[in-house]
Amino acid sequence: MSSSFTDVALTPLRKAIAARMTLAKQTIPHFRLGACIEVDALMRWRAASNEVDPTKRISVNDCLIKAVAVSLVNNPAINCQMTDSAIRRFHSADISVVIAVEGGLATPVVRGAEAKSVMEISAEVKDFAERAGRNALKLSEISGGSFSISNLGGYGIEQFDAIINPPQCAILAVGRAGPRVVADRLGNTRVATMLTCTLSIDHRAADGAEASKFLQGLREVISDPNRLA
Repeated sequence: MSSSFTDVALTPLRKAIAARMTLAKQTIPHFRLGACIEVDALMRWRAASNEVDPTKRISVNDCLIKAVAVSLVNNPAINCQMTDSAIRRFHSADISVVIAVEGGLATPVVRGAEAKSVMEISAEVKDFAERAGRNALKLSEISGGSFSISNLGGYGIEQFDAIINPPQCAILAVGRAGPRVVADRLGNTRVATMLTCTLSIDHRAADGAEASKFLQGLREVISDPNRLA
């Protein structure tokens, strides 16, 4: 009894992704840290910002890019690339944003994200996404980057692990924000909007304590969204 199947030819993009991900999994010693972060304050800040100009709406991901950038410049051990002879730590946050395109992924870079407003980041990411769909991104726009963010929250995914994009040393996987029951140290419970973030780290470049400081810094920025202005 024969099986029915369809062979889908590998496109140049899919071949490139396959080669890079194989390289990453085979040569980079990943370890991962997860954090559940309350985002109610961030959601209120975003809603207020969108009321100011409804024609220029910002997304949660736009806010996260800025929050990650702020934490990265305060934790340069995570904002880095591996070279053959050194760990290259960057002084600004050049964040690769993973965007799904037909047949694969694009990773345009928001450069110097810590110095840009959330509105500027939002406009840049919207432009990247539109041009990525037309395969119109320039090589210079997808090259480099000191850190990556991959967000699958819009697909209803609660939590996932992401593969590091070499020569970068870290990537943040972001899941869906949703209501959960949380308890304080006294056991009092309440409902809060929680976001699960999973940080994949190259253990050659950084250790658990350094990665934890980055996630704690990210939590602090998200808890005080006025720092995003």
